[in-house]
Amino acid sequence: MTPTDSKSDAAPRTQLLLVDDQPETRRAIARVLRHAGYEVDTAEDGQDALSALLIGSYDAIVTDIQMPGIGGIELLKLVRSHDPDLPVILITGAPAVETAIQALDHGAYKYMLKPVRAVELEETVHKAVQLRRMSRIRKEALAVTTAVTDPKLRENFNTALETMWMAFQPILTRDGVLYGYEALMRSKAPGLPHPGAVLEAAVSLGEMDQLGRQTRRLSAAPVVGEPAAGILFVNLHPSDLEDEELVSPKSSLAQIASRVVLEITERSAVDSVSDLRNRVAQLRATGYRIAVDDLGAGYAGLTSFALLEPDIVKIDMSLVRDVDTSTVKQQLILSITRLCREMGIEVVGEGVETVAERDMLVQLGCDLLQGYLFAKPAEPFPAFGW
Repeated sequence: MTPTDSKSDAAPRTQLLLVDDQPETRRAIARVLRHAGYEVDTAEDGQDALSALLIGSYDAIVTDIQMPGIGGIELLKLVRSHDPDLPVILITGAPAVETAIQALDHGAYKYMLKPVRAVELEETVHKAVQLRRMSRIRKEALAVTTAVTDPKLRENFNTALETMWMAFQPILTRDGVLYGYEALMRSKAPGLPHPGAVLEAAVSLGEMDQLGRQTRRLSAAPVVGEPAAGILFVNLHPSDLEDEELVSPKSSLAQIASRVVLEITERSAVDSVSDLRNRVAQLRATGYRIAVDDLGAGYAGLTSFALLEPDIVKIDMSLVRDVDTSTVKQQLILSITRLCREMGIEVVGEGVETVAERDMLVQLGCDLLQGYLFAKPAEPFPAFGW
C-alpha cells in the first residue's frame, strides 16, 4: 500500500482506496482522483487492499476486477463481510454479464468500463462518498433515536399509526393496461417524516408486528370491494413473515390473498427468518404470490431466488434509470428477463420516468412497468397514463 498526502478543499479529509495491479493504470486513476481533491491510498492487488482496510478508514474503494490472487469480485465479497455500507466501485477492461451480475449481487456501488472518462469517474466517486456520509449520519441518527427511548419516540410512533394512510401507484402491462397497484405507506407524524423513519421507530420499539398489521389492513381496505383495481402489491419486512396474522383467515389481506403479491425487498436479509421455506409454503397455500423487490440493489442478492422461489421480480430503479443509453444495463436486464422467462417468473421494471426508458424495458422483455411516467403514488386510485 502506498499512502499519499494530497489534500484539497473540494473533498476535505475524504480517503479513497484505489486497487489495480497495473502500475500505469493505477497512477493514472490516482492522478484523476487526487486532482479532484481526494486523499488516495493505492494497493497493487486484493491482498494489499485487505491489509490497508485493517489499518485505514475509507469513504470508498475503486478497484479493478481482473487481478492476480484476490480479484475485484472476491475483494468486494470480503469488503461486504467487513463493512456492508462501504461503497465499492468496480472497473473492468473486459466486461461480461457474469461479472456484472456478481457485482450487483454482492452490492457493488458501480460497474464501470475502461477506459473510464475522468469526469464520469469523479462524478461516480463523489456520489459514492455522499452515500457513505449519509450512511454514517443515518447510523448516528438511529443510535440517537434508539438511545432516546423516552415517551417522545413512542408518542411519534403512535401518531404515525393513527395518521397512517396508503398511497397507491399503478403497475401496468407492457401494453399500457392496468395490472394492479402497489400500496405505499405514508403518515402525518411530524417526528417521523418518512416511511423509513417509521420503520426504524418500529424496530427500536419492538413494534414491527403492530406496524405490519396496520399497513396490511390499510392496504387491503380500498381493494376488497374494488375488483377493477386488479392485483395488490404489498411490501413486507422479513419479520412480517413470522407474524401468524399474515395467514389468518380473519385478516383482511388474507381474505383477498388470491389478488395479493407480497413484496420482499432484496435489501433485507430473509435468511434470518426461522423455517423460511415452510412459511413461504404457508403463504402460497393461503393464496398469496411472492415477489422479490429491488433486484439489482445489491444486498440480499440472487440467493433470494433460492430462498423465496418468487413468482415476480421487480428490477430496481437504479438499473432502470437511463437504461435506454446504457448498454451494460441493457445487457443485465436482458439477462434477467430471459432467465425469469425460463423460470416462469414475471418481471416488473420499476422507477420508469421517461418514454425512452419505457420503450427500452418493453424491448428487453419486461412484463410489467411502474413509475412516475405513468402516475405518482396517491390516494386510491390514481389515474394513469402511458
